[in-house]
Formats: sequence, C-alpha cells, structure tokens
Amino acid sequence: MSYIQDGVIVILSSPSGAGKTTLVKKISKNKHFSISISHTTRKPRSNEVDGEHYYFVSQQEFEKLTKEDRFLEYAKVFNNYYGSSKDKVLEKLNKKQNVIFDIDWQGAKQIKNIKLNFNLISIYILPPSRTELFNRLLNREGADKSIAQERMKQFDKDLLHWKEYDYVIINDNLEKCYKEIMNYINFRLDGKNNLEFNKKFIEDHIKKLIN
Repeated sequence: MSYIQDGVIVILSSPSGAGKTTLVKKISKNKHFSISISHTTRKPRSNEVDGEHYYFVSQQEFEKLTKEDRFLEYAKVFNNYYGSSKDKVLEKLNKKQNVIFDIDWQGAKQIKNIKLNFNLISIYILPPSRTELFNRLLNREGADKSIAQERMKQFDKDLLHWKEYDYVIINDNLEKCYKEIMNYINFRLDGKNNLEFNKKFIEDHIKKLIN
C-alpha cells in the first residue's frame, strides 16, 4: 500500500489535550504528508518556533489577513484566533502533496463547506477518560489548574461534534492510535469508503466522558 495521492486533505480534530497535535506531527514524518501550519494570535510557548509550529501574528495582523480573505478557515479558540493560509495549503495540494490539518470542529466545518476539488478525510480523536485528559492538560508547559479547568468546560461542547467526522478513534495508546489512523487513511486513499468504526462503542465511551 502507498500513501501517495493527488493532493488529499486530512483533518484531525479533538478536544484540547486529546493528542491530535502529537499525532499530526507523527503522521507528518511520512514524506507524503505536509502539515498545514496555522497562523495564530496566541503567544508562543518556549519550545515553539515561528514558521515551524505556528505563524505567530498580532490580532491586528490576523484581522487584516481575514479581511483580505487569506484564510481557508479560521476560528476563535480559547480567546485566541487560529487560521489556515489559503495560498500555502492550495499550493501544496496542487503539487499533489497530502496536507494534514490540526484544527478544531469549527475549522473542519468551514473546509468541508468550501467543497474544494480535493479528497477530504476527517478524523476525530477522543481521550480515554476525563481524568486522563485533565492530567494531560495539567502537564502542558505553562498550564495551571485554572487553564486546565477552562479547557474542561469546553470539552463537553466539543464532544457534540464527533458525528460530523468520517472516523472516530480513542487515543488510549499513541502508537496504537497512530496505526489505526494510518490504516484508515490508507484505506481511503485506496478508493475504499466502507471502513466504519464501532459507533455504539464510541457513543457509550462519550457517555462515560460526559458523566
């Protein structure tokens, strides 16, 4: 099997802390995938490099880019703006590169509504439990209990959008989750659309996450 395809959009979304950014980085190590680097008004963390992790811009600059219709999608998340560069993404897709997005449900919905002339695969990542998610948020650099609690308040709202995705996976083990994602992507790139996840199992898991 090969991951080579004529420009495919792969969207990974999840509640904050469920592991999508780590998974996106892991997937991008495959030479046939390129990350869509987002613009953001968020302050960089100490380990983040401008142009590698994000394009860090002021709110004024972000608003200017928005007015100029320079984003394929954009959204406000936890009081900061994030947006995917239209020109950079389309340039990669037109060069037959597969582009992987690390975006939330708002951005995913916008990209789907544009109906670009490229295949699109959307995957939603769930945490194994509320406790594990909270611990992951606490362990983030610069995070404190109040920030983690703020993220958890948004968690239940984000979960409502899982049905909008082609495939849903529980990230209870990074390697296992990565392999399942790549198997699904590969399955779709081979022109098959009938691989389904266990919706009843996912629904039961989400009930546990909410309660």
